[in-house]
Amino acid sequence: MSFSSYFSTQQRANGYPEKPRLSNGLPTYSSAVQEKLSRHGRSMSWVVPVTVPIPGVRTRRLRLFMPNPGRVDHVGVSRFVRKRGPMILCFLLIVSVFTVFSFARRYGPEEKQWIPPNFGEPSTLVFGREDLQRIWKWEIASGHYPSKREIPEQVGLTEPPLNPALPPRKAPSLPSRFRPPPGPVSTATRGDGPRRVYLDIQSQPPNVAYPPRPIPGSIADLDTVMDHCDFSQNKYVRDCLEVLRVGAGLDNGNRVRRGKMDDWKYIYMEQDRENFTEPAHMSFGNVMAPRPLQSTSIQDPNAGLTKKRGVEWESPLQLQPPLQHTPYSSLFTPCEAENPRVFHLFWTGPFTDKPYLALLSFLFTQNLGLHLRDGSELDVCRPEFWLWINPGPAASIPNPNALSDMFEQLKTNPWAAPFLHPRFKDVIKFKLWNTTEQLDGIPEIKAEWRELRDSLFNSGGHVINVPAEKKPTFTSKAEEVGNSTETAPKPSSVGSDKSDDDDMLNRLGSKSSSSYDRLSVILSDMARFVLCHRFGGIYLDADTILLRDWEELWGWKGAFAYRWSRLKKYNTAVLRMNKNSALGSFLFRTALKNGLDFHPMTVSRYTKDAHMEGLLLRLPDALFDSAWLNTEVFQRERPPQPYFTEFADFFDTPMQTSAQPQALGFEGFFRGAYSYHFHNFWWKPFDPIRNWPDLGPRFSAGEKAARAAAMPDIDPEEWVDKVADDKRDLDWATVLKRTFEAYVRGERPNMYGEWLQW
Repeated sequence: MSFSSYFSTQQRANGYPEKPRLSNGLPTYSSAVQEKLSRHGRSMSWVVPVTVPIPGVRTRRLRLFMPNPGRVDHVGVSRFVRKRGPMILCFLLIVSVFTVFSFARRYGPEEKQWIPPNFGEPSTLVFGREDLQRIWKWEIASGHYPSKREIPEQVGLTEPPLNPALPPRKAPSLPSRFRPPPGPVSTATRGDGPRRVYLDIQSQPPNVAYPPRPIPGSIADLDTVMDHCDFSQNKYVRDCLEVLRVGAGLDNGNRVRRGKMDDWKYIYMEQDRENFTEPAHMSFGNVMAPRPLQSTSIQDPNAGLTKKRGVEWESPLQLQPPLQHTPYSSLFTPCEAENPRVFHLFWTGPFTDKPYLALLSFLFTQNLGLHLRDGSELDVCRPEFWLWINPGPAASIPNPNALSDMFEQLKTNPWAAPFLHPRFKDVIKFKLWNTTEQLDGIPEIKAEWRELRDSLFNSGGHVINVPAEKKPTFTSKAEEVGNSTETAPKPSSVGSDKSDDDDMLNRLGSKSSSSYDRLSVILSDMARFVLCHRFGGIYLDADTILLRDWEELWGWKGAFAYRWSRLKKYNTAVLRMNKNSALGSFLFRTALKNGLDFHPMTVSRYTKDAHMEGLLLRLPDALFDSAWLNTEVFQRERPPQPYFTEFADFFDTPMQTSAQPQALGFEGFFRGAYSYHFHNFWWKPFDPIRNWPDLGPRFSAGEKAARAAAMPDIDPEEWVDKVADDKRDLDWATVLKRTFEAYVRGERPNMYGEWLQW
């Protein structure tokens, strides 16, 4: 065989011959490692078996097949250059995934979209894009969106709607050729409302001992609040509270030099245009008309929306005409009929020190005119507190005589009786909760909610079943009135066996951490949305203590709740919604198609799937729940004051910081926050040493009854309050309770320096 049969020569580009190389078809390798990889790779499988333990079964393991990383690496090394092989494979993988998802989104039906909006959670959306646009337009036109935040592109508005709650913006200062082109859809609104004047609120001599009351009609710019307080933007609760208290003048002028604080001004007044002088610090953005939507091959108007499986798109909502946004200065009366200033609270079980303290904090902080003589006019919109009482266990049969029984129990309860005093009749009102009547009062679900009565107790998708013989009967209001005679049999609570009095179905309030009234909590999740949609106002959980006047929050016409600690979810312990709003109609129709589930996490899915989060603003928890992040081990390097590592610290202040409550008092308790949420602890008294209402001689009868129950071994004639019998270091809960009670007794003014006049 000739030499040329083993080697071949070719001319290179430079004219020199190529180096001889074998041409007999045998493989060549650059090294022994390369040869070993090639030979081993031909026998390597694409998958390898992996065994994992089975929970609860110690003797067996589960066998799974996983991709073989050695095989993948071999392909990258043998097929491509060692350094570029993995990079090329990754690129090809990304291109493949992108191609698959692109085809799925373009040609797949909306029920089978590949990218779910909540990372694996099924969609809750039941409204199409046209209805979503109508809801946004209604809320904006009604003045319920006083914000510069952008509207989600998925809503698909083609023109910027007029916004009567936002001031006009300046004309663009840049020539059109230098401005970026607008997008295919509109994400902004066109301000068409009154101008804003931001206020510098400070105590004025000689009244510098107490902070000034908020100016009637003032409004909190929650966009500015978000800029200083949003946890997602790495803002600290401590810094947020400083901005809140300085911007509202809650520091009583007792501040150190901080420079110009215009950026901290978040409270403004709406001013008519003819009387407007533009402040120097006011700035406006540019407004550009959007480009028209480009025609595409996709004809589906709901393209890009993921509908809930198994249901049809909802029929168009029946919405009333939008409301008229009117500045406070143009109102005929201080209060608006469409947006009443009502605090709602839902309570089940015997009246205890928990709703007692919530009501006391309301009297201590809100502008109720109690410092004026009875009959004096108050030229402000005075808020009211409606306390809704569920007379029996959540699953009990309605009692026809429940209303009269409720007031009889309130009169004899020492914690509740003081609030029946005529001095408080215009500001505190007790209401009877009736589930049937309330749900029938919601037009959006009135005709259909009874179909879901078997799953009425639904929390986060977990339904608590009530046995058939213990289910409440659902009757109409007329039937209830017809049956409410003295001769009618009086239904008892569910179950007659005393051994079952404390099971989950019969619990009436939470008496300990082990006997938590879960059904009442689930019912309250729904009740807050029912009350706000029917009557308007703000719902508060019963474990909430008000810390300042809410005038500026009432001025903000938008709906809001607050953030669930570190998560981008809602906590509805504070919930503001407008009466009969489009947002409320959307929530109830969506909840009806999702099992009437009003758990905050589920409501978060409703708004996210429908791109409605902007209409239910998620405020930072610093405003209402300032200790929450610290209790979950966040921001502990710069905590606010006081520093709680767990919510129990409010009731049992740690020894190392137990001097703070008495030294700092109410003024040192999360100053700047609007409220404090102590998260349950219904069974733990605020003041264990003096666990009774201590409101002075006017309410001595109730005090004696509560004292006798708290100290049954002591003769009432020997009751002498000695300082030696008191706890030396008072806890925060005790200090707040005794502060509010001192105001009712007439021993000190409220937080704004106003004395209660009887």
